Amino acid sequence: MTAQLNHTIVFSKDNKAGATFLAEMLGLPAPVPFGPFVVVEAGNGVSLDYMTTTDDVAYAHYAFLISEEEFDQVFARIQEKNLDYWGDPHGQHRGEINHDDGGRGVYFHSPDGHHLEVITRPYGSGS
Repeated sequence: MTAQLNHTIVFSKDNKAGATFLAEMLGLPAPVPFGPFVVVEAGNGVSLDYMTTTDDVAYAHYAFLISEEEFDQVFARIQEKNLDYWGDPHGQHRGEINHDDGGRGVYFHSPDGHHLEVITRPYGSGS
């Protein structure tokens, strides 16, 4: 069996704003509407389909594997927007990035409170 993640629904108070934030932060193409969704297409063909909800948004964690060059770009955007960021998933290393597995990683929040993470090496892949 070759199951592959195709898409996931991301709940947001404003699907266009949430999708646009993610696409801009990651340097991805502008999101596109599809039915009740606004869709962000990741580089590996997996889409994050933003859906507006009037309910409270329960945060979710989304991690993205990116290149070293892309990390520099994303981190610059985090700093330009004066976003809080952490080097760990528990928020104990505020204002830091991590160097896990010989790469770099950082956590930050979306406007809806989702925990976003960018890493340059998959966990468990290196030194």
